Amino acid sequence: MLKNQDVWKNAFSEAENVLTQFRNDTLQLEKCHQFSAVLTDCLAKGGTVFSCGNGGSHCDAMHFAEELTGRYRKDRRPLGALALGDASHVTCTANDYGFKFVFSRQLEALSRSGDALLAISTSGNSENVIAAIEVAKKKGLKIVALLGKEGGKIKDMADISIVIPANTADRIQEMHIKLIHIVIETIERKIFPEHYA
Repeated sequence: MLKNQDVWKNAFSEAENVLTQFRNDTLQLEKCHQFSAVLTDCLAKGGTVFSCGNGGSHCDAMHFAEELTGRYRKDRRPLGALALGDASHVTCTANDYGFKFVFSRQLEALSRSGDALLAISTSGNSENVIAAIEVAKKKGLKIVALLGKEGGKIKDMADISIVIPANTADRIQEMHIKLIHIVIETIERKIFPEHYA
């Protein structure tokens, strides 16, 4: 049985290895640059970025949205973002149509041309996230996916798929939140350059 201190050391080493592997992957870094460009373009033109995911990924989707509508590092005007899946909508839609549709119906109702979708799934196979992507495609939204493992079905559905080279949800989600924080910084630096002078 591992000692407590070894569990801590191993976890930090795993996280460091995933981060290093990702950082050294030029294709993934190019996709991160595209992630910034797509979201910055959407928000600069007055669009809304919708986000969705399940469990911890839903928490990341909400965290992403609140830092755009609220604030990140600097005081600035709010930017259009909404995490799909508020409780009343989820319980209504899941009860009447099924859990698969909890994101897609809300996205169909609220999104407009020029908006974007941030789809988060550690497996890349979440049915309700896939359903949201299908609606986003029909409505012409740009789609960025944050994924893990092999990328699942979503990998080939999104315009930009960023896949974390890890097999456990915890390591994948740790990287997802890093990407979310960094993309928000790049958005702020582009739209509000005066705050970073």
